[in-house]
This record gives sequence, C-alpha cells and structure tokens, in this order.
Amino acid sequence: MAQQSGTQTITLTSDQQKSVPVVTVESFYNSHAEKLHMKLEGPRVGFHRKIREPTINRPGLALSGFYTYFAEKRVQVLGAAEHSYLKSLTPKVRIGRFRKLCERKIPCLVMSRGFHLAEELLAVTEKAQIAVFRTPMITMNFINAATIALEVDFSPTVTEFGSMVDILGVGVLIRGASGIGKSECVLGLIERGYSLVADDVTRITSLEGRELMATAPELTRNHIEVRGIGIINVASVFGIGSIRIEKRLDLVVTMKDWQEVEAVDRIGLDREFYEILGLQVPHVTIPVRPGRDMARLIEVAAMDQKLKGLGQNSALEFNTKLLNLMEHKD
Repeated sequence: MAQQSGTQTITLTSDQQKSVPVVTVESFYNSHAEKLHMKLEGPRVGFHRKIREPTINRPGLALSGFYTYFAEKRVQVLGAAEHSYLKSLTPKVRIGRFRKLCERKIPCLVMSRGFHLAEELLAVTEKAQIAVFRTPMITMNFINAATIALEVDFSPTVTEFGSMVDILGVGVLIRGASGIGKSECVLGLIERGYSLVADDVTRITSLEGRELMATAPELTRNHIEVRGIGIINVASVFGIGSIRIEKRLDLVVTMKDWQEVEAVDRIGLDREFYEILGLQVPHVTIPVRPGRDMARLIEVAAMDQKLKGLGQNSALEFNTKLLNLMEHKD
C-alpha cells in the first residue's frame, strides 16, 4: 500500500472554450457608474463604442497636438491639468484641438474632479458621437478604480456545467453527469450551514491569470433546482446567509457512478488537477453509490483541501509513517 516514489500528478482539461467579453461604453457605464460616481454630461451618444484596452489614458499631449503613441483605444480622462490647459487656449484653438481629439476612435471622455465640459466642446463631442461623463472623484483615484473595474470586465470567462458551494471558506465546484445528484448534494451542504454560489451552471472568471472567481448567471442566481420539487429560492427558504454572490474556486469535485470509475485511489497520493483558463485547480473524483452520504464526503474533501493549503497532507503523512515502519521491520 505504501508508495516509494513521489506522488503522481494528473491534469484534466476543461472542454469549455474561454471567451473575452466585448466591453462597450454602455456596459461600462451601466456596471460601474454608481461605484465610480459617473453621470452623463450632455446627450446620450456613442454608447455603442467599444473600449478596446482595460486601462485609462490622459490625453494631455494629444491636446497639445502630439499624437505619436496616442492610446486611442482607452477611456480618456480629463483632469485638472487638461481642464486648465484647455481654458488657457483661445476659443478657436481650443475647439480645433478638441475636434482633432474627437476625430480619433476614442471610446468616451470622463471629466474628473466634477469639472463640466464647455458647451462649445460638448457640441463637438455630440457631432462626433462620443459620450462624455462627469465624476467628482480625484483624477488618480478615478483612474485606479476604473482600471480595476476594466480589468475585471476584460478578464476571460468560461461557463462550467456544475454547482458551486462555499464550504468553510473553500470554494468547491461540483461536477457530474446529469441526474447524478449534484443539486441534491448541494442542498445537503446548504442544510449543514454552507453557502450556495451557483447551481448547475457556473460562470468562472480568471483574474489577472492568478486565481479563478466563480459566480452564477444573473437569471439563476440564488436559486436551485431539485428534481421532484422544482425551483427553490435558497435565500428565502434557508436565509440570506445561505448564499454568496461570488467565491474563489479552490477545489473541483467530480461525482461519478461507481461502475464508471476505473480505479479508486485508496490513499490519496495521486494528485489530480482540473485545468480551467490555464490555471490548475485541485481535483478529486468521488464514486457515487446508493447509501453514500455524498454531501458529507464533499464536506470532508473541502476540509482536507483546506488542510493541504495550510501545508498538512494526510496521505503523505500516513505514507511516510508506513515507510518508516517498513524500514524498521527490515
């Protein structure tokens, strides 16, 4: 039963295709206007324009006439320096410089520090079909917050057919064939006091290529389908503490019929990983058989993963003790 060699690592790759969302001015405004304190300045135009880079640009050099390396794919922010520079120009030069800026394929303009864009310049943006927004935030604070928001918007996403639960701070994605009992298992975990993130369909986003965040589609959020009962609003039945909007993915559990499992690792030395969006997530396969408490087994798997995260591997410890015992007997 003891293994002399190191643990075996097996990587399973998700068959889902990743997608990078298209971020428009409208989606950016609808998603982040409240957090960034943005309000529309002037007419509602140019909302169809695409933001093609997840960062912010200050067009100070462009307003002075220098367009080499101009970042026209980004949201443009006019702060105190740009506002003061425009005011220092004569009306004719100011309109001319601003018109050249709006001739570029910029997504939109944001006036920080609560500045208002002059009426003659608003007329230029309206003609060019460019949306203008205003925020009371300090320029650098807005740039920092908007950049973080855009990085999330531009993060690649994938849809996994499985349910997501938060068990003692461990985000667990439960996979398995249709009808294997995923939702019933999730319901058992919720009854134990854990939180539902998503049922049946889980959206997973890669944040900066370092961690995966999971959430539910807007339509099915906070709901679970149980065969024979129907759709249940988890928050209404079990309380608000039984749901979470999003959770980091730490462990993938695949529920598989006992007869379909070719070999069962009795010790747990062979480590498996499930690859999602280029990141490897620890993975375990639990055979399903009548009479087995699947919710309890997944709960234990999450606890074991939490211990491994703290540097304690029960299988390795047991194997080491067994090898030492065998050496002493020899």
